Amino acid sequence: ICVVADIIKVDKKYETAIETALGGSIQNIVTEDEETAKRMISFLKKNRFGRATFLPLTSINKFQEFRNSAALNENGVIGLADSLVKIENRYINVAKSLLGRVLVVDNIDNAVRIAKKYDHSIRMVTLEGELLVPGGAISGGAYKNSSNLLGRRREMDELEEKIKNIHQELDSAQNEIEKCRERRNNLRQEIDSKKSALQQLFIKQNTARMNVTAAHERKAEAEQGFDELRLQEQEIDKKTAEINKNKTVISDELLKSEQLEESTTKEIDGYQKKLETFREEESSKSGQVGEWELEYEKMLQKQEFEQSNLTRIQEDIDRLLAEKQEVAINLESCQKDIEQRTDSIRKLKQTIDESELTHSDAEAELKEKQQKKEELSQKQKNFFKTREEISERKNSLDKEVYRLNSQKEKLEESIESQINYMWNEYEITLSTAAAMRNTELTDITSMKKQISSIKDEIRKLGDVNVNAIEDYKVLMERYTFLKNQHDDLIEAEKTLENIIVELDAAMRKQFTEKFEEIRKEFDKVFKELFGGGKGTLELIEDEDILEAGIRIIAQPPGKKLQNMMQLSGGDKSFTAIALLFAIQNLKPSPFCLLDEIEAALDEQNVSRFAKYLNKLTKSTQFIVITHRRGTMEQADRLYGITMQEKGVSTLVSVDLIDSSLDN
Repeated sequence: ICVVADIIKVDKKYETAIETALGGSIQNIVTEDEETAKRMISFLKKNRFGRATFLPLTSINKFQEFRNSAALNENGVIGLADSLVKIENRYINVAKSLLGRVLVVDNIDNAVRIAKKYDHSIRMVTLEGELLVPGGAISGGAYKNSSNLLGRRREMDELEEKIKNIHQELDSAQNEIEKCRERRNNLRQEIDSKKSALQQLFIKQNTARMNVTAAHERKAEAEQGFDELRLQEQEIDKKTAEINKNKTVISDELLKSEQLEESTTKEIDGYQKKLETFREEESSKSGQVGEWELEYEKMLQKQEFEQSNLTRIQEDIDRLLAEKQEVAINLESCQKDIEQRTDSIRKLKQTIDESELTHSDAEAELKEKQQKKEELSQKQKNFFKTREEISERKNSLDKEVYRLNSQKEKLEESIESQINYMWNEYEITLSTAAAMRNTELTDITSMKKQISSIKDEIRKLGDVNVNAIEDYKVLMERYTFLKNQHDDLIEAEKTLENIIVELDAAMRKQFTEKFEEIRKEFDKVFKELFGGGKGTLELIEDEDILEAGIRIIAQPPGKKLQNMMQLSGGDKSFTAIALLFAIQNLKPSPFCLLDEIEAALDEQNVSRFAKYLNKLTKSTQFIVITHRRGTMEQADRLYGITMQEKGVSTLVSVDLIDSSLDN
């Protein structure tokens, strides 16, 4: 049992004409005999499957021949339809009964002409499908559908051949893709190795650059230190010359001071000799004046301690000389009084000698002399009183001189202690301190307060570190080391900043390129998963490209272009899956785990997702956690957990690859 369309084969250019000639007979069923046809008719009646025309081979053995054989020679006639088909010998009668009286003409013009010539008695069909039947009726136009039953087998054979060719091309393309992937992986590995080597070279270059820079800096520091040492040496030479010059000047001043001291000492010796002379003269004058000389000699002995303060001693000497002159004047006056008294005594002795002669005159003269004596006694008393006053004044002056000498000694001791203190504490001499003296500092009270505050600050500083020099050397070495380390770190920081700038530029460039690739791949995957539409990625404007957000714009088929966040839950999930697969296509990973990412999809989208996921298994192994049937149907192997007994879980696995191979 078979259909007419299945037993007839025809060239492609005659397919339309033969199918038009057959008309509804193309679906007639050919049977071996009438019994088979009756059984089939009974089956159709019983099941109410419709109607069908059956052609039993045993009954189709008589058919009418084509009577207008002259028409075969007409212009445009190709031949009878049964001669243009290929059919098995057992079915020749079927072909002749259906096509033996149909004439095939090249076009409708020739067909109309032939029909008129033979009085519309011939059934004709053109290559384009126009049908001319006896009686003058013409059928034509375009077919509503393109079923082309006669061409199906040919098309199927052609499609199978195309499929084979496509499979071969696909295999070759797949092999080429695998080779390209392998070459790409090799190139990536080579690029990574080159990048690593380049990075190592960059590091070595930066290290060498840092070392050279550090060497140049050390050289510059050494040159600067050498110049500073040279300047210090010149300053030391200048200071040495100044010191030698000052030494000469100081030596001259010291020689002058020694000469001045010698001359002063000589003058003092002369003054002492003069004083001794004056003292001898005073001792020779009277015993009372000798006391003055003794006191004066003490005063002269004490004056020896005032040699360092020549000016003051000179003033004391001048003052004492003035007093000496007064004493000398007093001595002269006393000497005159003594001489007068001596003359008076001599005259009294003469008078006494003469008194014996002239008693009366003597008494009168005695009275006169006594009166004079009383006057002289009074004068002598006044002299002694004056001498006592001078002596008291001299004693007070001696006490003042002694006090001043004591104060001078204390001041000298204080000065000496201050000089020693300055040397012990500050290691400066008196002349250096005098040179450093500030003439504006005259307020002793404020100076003492300032000294107290400075001492408090010094006391707050703590004890003096006797190892300060050694500590300074150690700290200086550590400072130099840390300074070099700091400079190296600063240089490294600059180098790292440059590297960061380069990396930032490379990252921006690579991000832009990869983002564009992902955007194109996303649109491609989106269209394939959704069966159309449009998907794109956009960076948020007015923001840094490395920190900008990404806006996902999706337009499923039949919907308007909008932000992903405005889509439904299923469209959101499908859009996210499209983005994930786009990234996976650009850089496939050997292993991937998906956890119910298709849970929000409907059955149709789950089927699309599973089919597309199956395409990706050539380069990536997927483990999918799912409850969706569509995903499970595309899996190679299923694993599940069942609890056949309460509290006991059992792993169940199904190998779908082996099952499909068995089928």
